Amino acid sequence: MIPHHSDTGLQAVVKRFFTVSVTVIAAAVFLGAAGAFTGNHFLHRLHPYIFFVGFGNLAILLLNRYLTSAIYPELAIDPAKQMRYISSVLLALAAITVAVFMEWPLLKAATGLFLMILVTGPLREIFTTLSVGKIWKEVSVRYYIFDVLFLLNANLGLFTLGLKEAFPDTVLIPFFVTQSSYFLGSSFPLSISVMGFLYTYAWRGSSRRELMKTLFSLWFYIFVGGVLIFLIVILIGHYFGMMLISHILLLGVMVMLGGFSLYLYNFFKKNFHHPALAFLLTGLALLFATSAFGILNIYYIKGIPFGHHPPIRIDKMWIYHAHTHAALLGWITFSFIGIIYIVMPSIMRTESLENLRSARALSALLDNTTMKKAFRQLTVLLFSATAVLLAFFLDNDILLGSAGMLFGFAVIYLIKNLNPELYSETLTTLETHAK
Repeated sequence: MIPHHSDTGLQAVVKRFFTVSVTVIAAAVFLGAAGAFTGNHFLHRLHPYIFFVGFGNLAILLLNRYLTSAIYPELAIDPAKQMRYISSVLLALAAITVAVFMEWPLLKAATGLFLMILVTGPLREIFTTLSVGKIWKEVSVRYYIFDVLFLLNANLGLFTLGLKEAFPDTVLIPFFVTQSSYFLGSSFPLSISVMGFLYTYAWRGSSRRELMKTLFSLWFYIFVGGVLIFLIVILIGHYFGMMLISHILLLGVMVMLGGFSLYLYNFFKKNFHHPALAFLLTGLALLFATSAFGILNIYYIKGIPFGHHPPIRIDKMWIYHAHTHAALLGWITFSFIGIIYIVMPSIMRTESLENLRSARALSALLDNTTMKKAFRQLTVLLFSATAVLLAFFLDNDILLGSAGMLFGFAVIYLIKNLNPELYSETLTTLETHAK
């Protein structure tokens, strides 16, 4: 098959994105584990910045664009520009590392400003190519576009956080600009992106397509609107509002988890055991845990103003850490590994987005051995992620560091498992496995 002209050179970009993004996630995990072993304050502070500045921007600038362009081909991909995005994010990672190590808040602000400028490029392309009506026509595209908007806002948060740390007495920067709010804001675009992917490659192909479209449209408003309203009620300290919205979001997650479990039962019964879908199901299960820990967080922050450190009672900080790590190591990392197991081979088979535009994205594009190893990887990741959460409860740094190291090695194993597939000179020979 001859690739579309806009997809020429896509293979090289995909390989680079894959290697860099997985390495960044693993590096963030290893730094966090090393911080647990050593008690080093710099490592404790650095590892979430590595995750959000690195993987957060790479996922939305590149992976998100593949998913959007698969639906609207006129939103062409420029491989050379995407290579520049990767180089720019690596530069930002170097800058944020120096900023945190040297405690140079102005360099942190400059990094945020640089990333803001970087994100305006894709936003301009989107809104000059697609009309608002066309964006709203496709449910999944609504999610994908809001990902980019939320990423811009997250990078604005990094910019203002650096300025606030440099000029702590200024009244121009709102009180709610804190390190915690920056990390919280940076997790939103990644979460929204996964929601859009779940609709596109699972329920959109359901026999009840119109019902699924209606439900995911409703969930878009509940999820995105709920997150925004939730931020407002946190800022004003409205306890009942926080509890109400968090329970509504938890109920929505429960419905999605139950529905996806049913979908997988039917898929596995009629097709084959797809490891990517198992990763996505596990991610949703850990999103449920994230939501549950979040409600406990709210219960114990009563009477503590936003921005206070620690954010909840000191004896309940394990809940706060379990909440954040269930989201990052669990919901986001598991889900994106599942997405990678679908998107990477889909693109590499045709050197284009053709498979992503068809039902073949969920076909057996991977070798059976690779899929079996993926399930083993999932088992190790789930075991180590559970151990991390247990370590917070037990306040055991040795268990925390050990589980973190194991999790990091399981993440980096993704490169070893997929490299033979992505770099094989005879990719087409595996097409006979496709169903």
